[in-house]
Amino acid sequence: MRILAVTTWFPTAVAPSSGAFVVRDVHAIASRGHDVDVVHLVPPHQDDGTRRTVHEGIRVVRVPMSTTRPDQIAAAARALAPLLDGADVVHSMAFSSLLPLSLRRPRVPWVHTEHWSGLTSPENLPRSWRAVLPVLRRLLARPDVATAVCEFLATPLRDVRGDRPTVVVPCIVPVPEPVPARPARGGRLRLVDVGGLIDRKDPLLAVETVAELERRGVPAELALVGEGELRDAVTARVAELGLTNRVRLTGSLPTAGVLQELARADLFLGPTRGDNFFVSAAEALVAGRPVVVGATGGQGEYIRPEVGELVGVQDAGAYADAVLRVDRATAGLGAQEISDTVGQRFSVAAVAAGYDDAYALAGQVGR
Repeated sequence: MRILAVTTWFPTAVAPSSGAFVVRDVHAIASRGHDVDVVHLVPPHQDDGTRRTVHEGIRVVRVPMSTTRPDQIAAAARALAPLLDGADVVHSMAFSSLLPLSLRRPRVPWVHTEHWSGLTSPENLPRSWRAVLPVLRRLLARPDVATAVCEFLATPLRDVRGDRPTVVVPCIVPVPEPVPARPARGGRLRLVDVGGLIDRKDPLLAVETVAELERRGVPAELALVGEGELRDAVTARVAELGLTNRVRLTGSLPTAGVLQELARADLFLGPTRGDNFFVSAAEALVAGRPVVVGATGGQGEYIRPEVGELVGVQDAGAYADAVLRVDRATAGLGAQEISDTVGQRFSVAAVAAGYDDAYALAGQVGR
């Protein structure tokens, strides 16, 4: 089949890491023998000026579109019309891609994939977004089939979509080959946190958890992998707490760099205030590292209690308690044993098969 993927998230020269999950999904879909093209509804701040390109073997057409400009959304809808010709399935990815497609609904089966944490944790959105969310959510009822990365996200989608099918297709999290062995325990408990330095991920709490462990006489160190608007605040808090030699900010890293940081670590610490799938936590598990993470999100659907703990309050003492419990409980487990608790549930093959099932279902719904 010819699949036309429509997304507002995709890498550009200006934002090379944007939409990495879309790239992975497109490659997975193509692995089933489908012919896949991408229409990137590129926002102004990520537009590198290219209009046709090939990214990692994927054919891409870029259509400029600001999600806050109704005139540009309408123009994008017009530009999409000829690009839809010849597609057997339209697959939109990310909430904002619904805007132009809802103005000109595809005539072929339409599948939509959603990741947005704003649907499950609206309290983390700006007030202006919360005000319009009830209206915007209705767009999710338009596609024939919606896919969510976890049941936690599928629930609000089903609330909006009613009888129209919503199915779970997880994120791709391949098991590294080989799974890195757990390091010999040194003089410090080595923690790693992977994610944006943003309020929702609460990197300041990760830093404060290190300070709390130190207060309890447990030497610890933390690698913070990621970038974001809280970088300066994190750096300042590290200095205030006297942790300059205990907390290391790596910036954003490629996949290989993230795996290296996980390989060095004893435990993954992710004090998120709200995630859907929480890819970084799944990556830590398949890499054989136990996890302590925030409880709000779909991560509880794959974290087994023998290898991790969910913390329900944003409090350094609670996180320190959980870190110590998990560290003790997993001391005798090897990396492969931890990785096997997830196994191949999130493999390319599993995700590709899930999308194929969604396409078949959309074809039935659209008849």
